[in-house]
Amino acid sequence: MWTRDHVRLEADIYRPDAAGLFPVLLMRQPYGRAIASTVVYAHPTWYAAQGFIVVIQDVRGRGTSEGEFNLFEHEIDDGFDAVAWAATLPQSSGRVGMYGFSYQGMTQLFAAAARPPALKAIAPAMVGYHPREDWAYENGAFLLQAGVGWAIQLAAETARLRGDAAAFHHLYQASRQLPIHDETPACPAVLQQYAPDSFLHDWLRQPPDSDYWQGITPPLDQVDLPMLHIGGWFDPYLRGDLRLHRELVARSQYPQPLWIGPWGHIPWGRQVGGRDFGPAANSPVDRLQVEWFAHWLQDDAPPSWQPTPLHLFAMGANCWRSLSSWPPAIQHCQLTSSGLAGLDQEDGKLLFPHAAADRPATSALPNIDTWVHDPWRPVPSWGGHAAIPAGTFNRAAIDSRSDVLTYTSAPLTADLSVAGQIEVALHCQCDRPTFDLSITLSEVLANGTVYPLTQGYGRFERPAQQWVTCRLILQSTCFALPVGQALRLSISAACFPAYAVNPGTGEADKDSRLINAKITTISLQASHEATQILLPLS
Repeated sequence: MWTRDHVRLEADIYRPDAAGLFPVLLMRQPYGRAIASTVVYAHPTWYAAQGFIVVIQDVRGRGTSEGEFNLFEHEIDDGFDAVAWAATLPQSSGRVGMYGFSYQGMTQLFAAAARPPALKAIAPAMVGYHPREDWAYENGAFLLQAGVGWAIQLAAETARLRGDAAAFHHLYQASRQLPIHDETPACPAVLQQYAPDSFLHDWLRQPPDSDYWQGITPPLDQVDLPMLHIGGWFDPYLRGDLRLHRELVARSQYPQPLWIGPWGHIPWGRQVGGRDFGPAANSPVDRLQVEWFAHWLQDDAPPSWQPTPLHLFAMGANCWRSLSSWPPAIQHCQLTSSGLAGLDQEDGKLLFPHAAADRPATSALPNIDTWVHDPWRPVPSWGGHAAIPAGTFNRAAIDSRSDVLTYTSAPLTADLSVAGQIEVALHCQCDRPTFDLSITLSEVLANGTVYPLTQGYGRFERPAQQWVTCRLILQSTCFALPVGQALRLSISAACFPAYAVNPGTGEADKDSRLINAKITTISLQASHEATQILLPLS
C-alpha cells in the first residue's frame, strides 16, 4: 500500500480458502512481518482458517517497507491509511479489527486515535500506554535492562537495513551480553557510537514534563471502540494496560473486558520462570480473539458479548477468576523486628491485624533496621516483572543477603486471597538525598522456598537524614495462598540490572557513571505506625 505521503508499506496477506466476503484482522509491527508475533499468537494462517483475512504489515522503515523509522512518529497517519487500505482488499467485508502485543498493541492505539471508519474493534495486549510512566520508567526509576535491550535490538535492525555490517555485528554482540556494566550503564558506548539517533537518548534526556512524552502517547480522549485488553502479572507494561482499561471503562459505551494471565512479556504459557501454574495458565487469547472479532466484525455474529469486566488468573489457586470490579485495599498489615531483619530471617515479622493487636508492647523508640547499599554489589534482579527473564523464581538466596530486609508472617491459619494493587508505606531515613526502594511480596513454602508474587520499585528524593514516609504501589497481582503457607515482604535499595542503580548523587541516568556511585545507608522504623502494607482482599 501507499501512504498519503507516497511511502510504500509492504504486508503479507492471508485469506480463507473459501469464496465470499470476510472481515480483516490487521497487525502493524516493526520486527519483520514474517514473525507475525507468533512468539505469543497463533500463526496468521490459523486466524485465516477461522474466517478472517489477516494482514501483517511492516511499519514505516522496518522490514521491507520504505521510509524512515522513528519511534511512534508516523503511526497515527500510517495507521489510518493502513486500515482504510485493508478495508478495500479483495474479498474484504469492509470491517477491520486490529490485534497485537507490545509495539503492535501501540500501533492499534495510534490507529484508533485517527478514528478510521472501517476500524470496528481492537485487542491491545501488553501496551505501555503512557510511554514514560508505563514503559521507560517505573515510579521515576529507569528500566535499564528492558530499555537498553530494546534499543539495541531496534538499532541492530536499522543497521541491517542500511547494510552496515560492522554496526550490526557490534550491536548484535551487545544484545547477547548487554553492556550494563558500561561506564555509563543507561547509555552504553555501543549505542552512542552506532545508534546516535536511537529513541533511548530521548528517553534519557527528556524531562517528565516535556512535550516529547505527550507526542508519543496515543491521544485517545475522543476514541471509543470495543477493546479486548490483555496483560500479564509479570509483564513490565501492565501499568499501561490497567491505565488504558480504567480510562476506557470510565467513558466507553462498549464492553472493555480485561484478561490478565500469570505471564511475562513472552511467552504466554503455564511455565512462568521457575514455576508451573498448571494447564489453565496456557494462553486462551487466540480463541478469545476469534470470538471477540467474530462478534464485532462478522455479519453472522455470535450472541452478544457481555463478559464480566475482569478475568484474572489467581496464582496459587491456578485458575481464572471473574470479578466485576477491583477489590479495595482493606487489610492493613504491619511490620516489626528487633533491628536484625537484614541478618536473621526469623527476626523480621509481618503481622496480620489479629497478630498486630497481640504484639507485645515495645519501647517508646521503635527498633530500627539499617542496611547498606553498596553499588559495587547491588542486590540482583531475579525474575519479577521488569527483569529478563521475567516470572517467579526461588529468591531464598537473595533474601539471605544482609542488604535485604525480610519480614515474614506466621504460617497462615486461614486461606488468603488477594487481587489488585498492594500499597506499601515505609517510614525511613537515608544519608543521601536520593535513594531507591525495591519491594517484593512473596509466598514462603514450608520447605523454605520463596516465590515472588509481585514487586514494586521506586526512586525517592528526600532530605538526607530526615525520617519520611515513602509510599509505593506494587505491580497489580492476583493470588491465593492456602493454610500453612506464609507471606514475606523483602526490602532492598537495588534490583539490578532490571533497574538502573541509583548512584545517590542526584545525577540523571544519562550522566550517571559507575565511578561516581556512592555507598548509601538506609534505616527503616519497621514498627512505626506509618509503616504498613495494604492488601486488597478478594
